[in-house]
Amino acid sequence: MKLHVMGLPGLKSRIRLLLWLAAAGMLLGLAGCGQKPPAVSDVDSFLAKHWSDPLAPQGEPPAGFGSLEASLAPEACGACHAEQYRQWQGALHSHTMGAGILWQFDLLGQEETNRCLRCHAPLAEQKALVARARGWKNAPTSPLPAYVSPHLDSSGLVCAACHVRRHRRYGPPQPRNMPTGHAPHDGFVASGAFQDSRFCAHCHQFPEQGPSLAGKLREDAYRQWLSSSFAPDRPCQSCHMPDRKHLWRGIHDPEMVRKALAVELKLIRLDGGKYRAEVVARNQGAGHHLPTYMVAKIDLVLSLRKPGVPDVELARDVIGWKADVDIKQEEFDTRIPAGESRRYAHEFKAPLRPGWNVELRVDVAPREHYERMFTYSMANVAMSGESRRLLKTAIEEAAAARFTALRVLAEP
Repeated sequence: MKLHVMGLPGLKSRIRLLLWLAAAGMLLGLAGCGQKPPAVSDVDSFLAKHWSDPLAPQGEPPAGFGSLEASLAPEACGACHAEQYRQWQGALHSHTMGAGILWQFDLLGQEETNRCLRCHAPLAEQKALVARARGWKNAPTSPLPAYVSPHLDSSGLVCAACHVRRHRRYGPPQPRNMPTGHAPHDGFVASGAFQDSRFCAHCHQFPEQGPSLAGKLREDAYRQWLSSSFAPDRPCQSCHMPDRKHLWRGIHDPEMVRKALAVELKLIRLDGGKYRAEVVARNQGAGHHLPTYMVAKIDLVLSLRKPGVPDVELARDVIGWKADVDIKQEEFDTRIPAGESRRYAHEFKAPLRPGWNVELRVDVAPREHYERMFTYSMANVAMSGESRRLLKTAIEEAAAARFTALRVLAEP
C-alpha cells in the first residue's frame, strides 16, 4: 500500500494563539482502553499513527486556509460534502455524545470519561471542551480558536475524527476522474487503510487484555470478522459503508437485521392433537456474531393465532449475550456466529377448531442492556439533577429503539 498526497501543498504559515491548544494537549495524558499491536504492514503502520492514543491537537491551520477549510465542525465539511454530511446526520456516529453517555460523566470523573471519549469524541479539541464545561483540571480558559466550534464536543464522532490530522485531510483512494489542479484544503492524503477492517477495529475491538466477561472480550467484532468467511475480502465497510456511504447501519436498522438474519418456521403434527413448532435462525449476512456485543437482544416470539381472540404466546427464545447490570456475571450467550444457525423446538396443544396458525415474530431491542442498566441506576445511584434528567432521556431513547424486524406465519 502506498500513500498518495492529492492536491497542492500550502505555501504560507501564520502564528495564532497557542495557549488553548497547549491546554488541550495537557488533557490527553491518559491512554485509552488499549493500544494498537506492533505495525506489521503498511496499513498497521499508517493506523498506528492515525489512531495514536490520545490524538494530538490539530495545531494552527495553514495560512492559506479560509475559515471553512480550517473548521473542525461537521457542518463545515457539509458545505462541500453535502451528501456525506446528510448521511452522517442520520447515522449513530452523529449521536455518540447523546444522553446515554452524558449522564455518566459527573459520576465517572475526568479520567474515566476520557476513556469513553477515546471513541465517542476523540479529538483533543472535543476533550478540551468537555473538560472546560465541567471545570476539570487543565481545561483551557482562553477563547476558542476560530476553527473550534463551541458545540464540537457534543457533535459526536465528527468527520474530522477520521479524516483530519494536523489540519491535513485523509481518506480512501479516489476514482480516476478526480479533477486536477488546486484542491480545497490543499488536497488530501489517500490511504487504503480507510477500506480496511483494521480502521474500524480501533473502536470496535478491545485488545487481548481488555475488558472481558466469562473469558470473552466485551468488544470483539474485528476478531469475529477475522474468523468468518467474510475475511479478508469483505471488510466492515462493504456492509456498513456500502458505496462509501456514511451510514454505519447495524442492529438498530430493521433492513440490516433482515439482511443478516434468516428464519424458518415449520409445524410438525404429533400424536394426541399436538404440534411441534420448529424454528431455524441463521446468521447469513453479518460477518460477526449476531448480535455482536452484549447490548442488543433479538427475541424470537412464537404465538398461536386464532380468529376473534387475542394471540397466545407459546414460547420466547433470546439471541444475545446477557449479563447483569454491573457486567460481572454472565447469564447466557446465545449469539449466532457468522454463517452458523440455531434451532429451537416447542410443542403445543392445537386448537380444536380450524382456522388457527402460528406466527414467529422477530423483535429487536438494540439497547436492551442499557435499558436494564439505566433503569437500575435511576433507582439506586445518587446523582445530580442534571444527570438524572439526562438519564431519564436515555431510558426513553433506549426503549424507543425497539422494533419488530420480521413476521413469519405457518399453517397447520
